[in-house]
Amino acid sequence: MGYYDDHGRTGRNSNGPKKSGYFLASLAGLIVGAAITVFAVSNIADEDGQETTKSPVKTESVSLDVTTDVTKAVDEVKNAVVGITNIQSGNFWQGGEAQPAGTGSGVIYKKAGGKAFIVTNNHVVEGAEKLEVSLADGTKVPAKLSGSDIWTDLAVIEIDGKKVTDVAEFGDSDALKIGEPVMAIGNPLGLEFSGSVTQGIVSGLERTIPVDINGDGAIDWQAEVLQTDAAINPGNSGGALVNISGQVVGINSMKIAQQAVEGIGLSIPINYAMPIIDSLEKYGKVKRPSMGVQLRNVNEIPAYHQQQTLKLPEGVTDGAMIEQVLPESPASKANLQELDVIVQLDDQEVNDVLELRKYMYTNKEVGDKMEVTFYREGKKETVTVVLTTEGVM
Repeated sequence: MGYYDDHGRTGRNSNGPKKSGYFLASLAGLIVGAAITVFAVSNIADEDGQETTKSPVKTESVSLDVTTDVTKAVDEVKNAVVGITNIQSGNFWQGGEAQPAGTGSGVIYKKAGGKAFIVTNNHVVEGAEKLEVSLADGTKVPAKLSGSDIWTDLAVIEIDGKKVTDVAEFGDSDALKIGEPVMAIGNPLGLEFSGSVTQGIVSGLERTIPVDINGDGAIDWQAEVLQTDAAINPGNSGGALVNISGQVVGINSMKIAQQAVEGIGLSIPINYAMPIIDSLEKYGKVKRPSMGVQLRNVNEIPAYHQQQTLKLPEGVTDGAMIEQVLPESPASKANLQELDVIVQLDDQEVNDVLELRKYMYTNKEVGDKMEVTFYREGKKETVTVVLTTEGVM
């Protein structure tokens, strides 16, 4: 065995040195190869599967300072997102003592007059006897409800501003584009997961979601929302939807949870929410226009009564029927009566109570004049009402 050619040798003197050199090189190669093999085997394992020697390779922990647009955006707003605990009286078995009834999230948007103001969802604070806010550093402070609005699912609460260090900046939700990156920040599944961040994109703009306000199974309102695939779970309600600049562009409100649906989170656009927030902070409620009537959908009334009681013309099967007119209301002053069927407001056709409410709440303010077109005893008439805040509609 060797690295020389045994058949090329012709004499001792002429080939001696060449043979010696190749032999020494061969021997050295064998020794080095054996040493490498022994070293490798000794570092794998013994017959019992135990490592026999420690690897001579040195290791060290590496710390990376990762800063991205996402981490910058989160840093901008994370300390302004808080946890909210809804405290209500316990039942008999709990001794009637106040107990946490639920938790949610909120966003500090303003500091003024020694107070800090927080926007959240109406359903987060609904029914609360006491409210407690958990700041980003874990500090818990009592809170007071400034006002809430069931129609938009928004509420404003206030706390002492001494320990508040960060206030969120509102962005422009009208400038959002489908596919734009956003982050949801809040407290999913309770305060144990406070300050959780999920990332996604804007999946849809100007979505409308039917809402049953009073739980009677009928649709009372259609919420205007943004759609995102950033995960929004119970406890995220009231938290912030943030753009890549760290600005709040939405208040997270709800999540569609159906067996075949995943990744559809909904958020109230901040441009839509801002006037509501301002009104709740100043007045404790949203001052919406009203005619002072109670209404019912015509399409819920049997065809017999549509023809015989309401005396609607053939082909008129939609509209909003007046069930009651409140005394001294705008409707009463305009001579609207029970069983009148409203089919148009100004130049907007009205097919049901939802459309009527949507038009008034979106296009009209207290003190505005509005033309109301209706059927009475089969005849079409129009009157003008001056809207106030009285009544239910």
